[in-house]
Amino acid sequence: MFNPIKIKNLEIPNRVMRSATWDATSDEYGAVTETSVKIYRDLGKGNIGLIVTGHAYVSHPLGQATPRQYGIYADESIPGLKKLVKAVRNGGDSKIAVQIAHAGINSGYLMEKGFRPLAASHLPDVKRPHHEMTEQDIETTISDFVAAAVRGREAGFDAVQLHGAHGYLLSQFISPLFNNRVDDWGGDPEKRRRIHLEIIRRIRKAIGSDYPLFIKFGVMDDRPGGLSLAQGIEAAQEFIAAGVDFIEVSGGVGAAATYIKPGDGDRPVFRERAAALKKAVKIPVAVVNGVRSPQVANEIIASGDADMVSFSRPFIREPQFISRWAGGDLSPATCISCNKCFPIVQRGEPMECGEDRRLREEKRAARK
Repeated sequence: MFNPIKIKNLEIPNRVMRSATWDATSDEYGAVTETSVKIYRDLGKGNIGLIVTGHAYVSHPLGQATPRQYGIYADESIPGLKKLVKAVRNGGDSKIAVQIAHAGINSGYLMEKGFRPLAASHLPDVKRPHHEMTEQDIETTISDFVAAAVRGREAGFDAVQLHGAHGYLLSQFISPLFNNRVDDWGGDPEKRRRIHLEIIRRIRKAIGSDYPLFIKFGVMDDRPGGLSLAQGIEAAQEFIAAGVDFIEVSGGVGAAATYIKPGDGDRPVFRERAAALKKAVKIPVAVVNGVRSPQVANEIIASGDADMVSFSRPFIREPQFISRWAGGDLSPATCISCNKCFPIVQRGEPMECGEDRRLREEKRAARK
């Protein structure tokens, strides 16, 4: 876990990754705030090899998934994003990447604002209002991803990561559950992943051959009739040929059933699919979700199932638990996987451990 790793020309001091985590600290336009900077300052002191920002939306307003989400849709975002890079660099040797994303149909926030979210295709069984993307919508979105990647490089990030998981737009296009188009952007596995390949190729052309490009990829869906693991691996191989340097394996459509629950301890639910992908590709692979102890993290890497181990919720409660492990305290992360952090950010409040908030409120009530 504490051995260095090289991704393309990027030297990462260890094999621990902080996965992209929405923190609900931007302003209403997606700009970085001082609360945002504090989060990354704390993470930068935590001996984390690679830190990925919360998802930043590439298109305004239709790319936005959630309130107080970072935006990277305009050049005006660059000065604030530079502050996140500086905060991490001032803390130590960690590297930092920006995740760029488009919500597609999965934006209840947009509906609350009176917008009809864009969708990969019309879905007659989905009651929420949505608009099937036209050819022009698709071309505009591809251009938005490219422009966002260039802004990430200009802001000083060490890499850019595409969000191709969790049912967001790219995940929708590649999934037969969400993409029933019969044109050049759907109808068979090759056409369903065409938007990924166009984005990757055009980003690679715009940022040059040396700048690292990552993807967080839902390599299979967890609903009947969805993207199969074999199809996901085949797609990943094409992404690599087009210019991707590193893949973080996560869930696609319907991944909620695989999330670990309170009291589960270590349960790396995506490990088997990460291992299958790792056997089929030659670039580094990370796996996220369900690791809570250093013993399991080390075993995943030592076994060759993945090259890096990625964490999200544990860093909410304990931003510097990796430093604790490095110092010899090998007790598991204090995150209990209760998911009480989710309702906090869903209300648009800054990210916080829900269990810590509960304990704090109990102490306050006891003092009264």
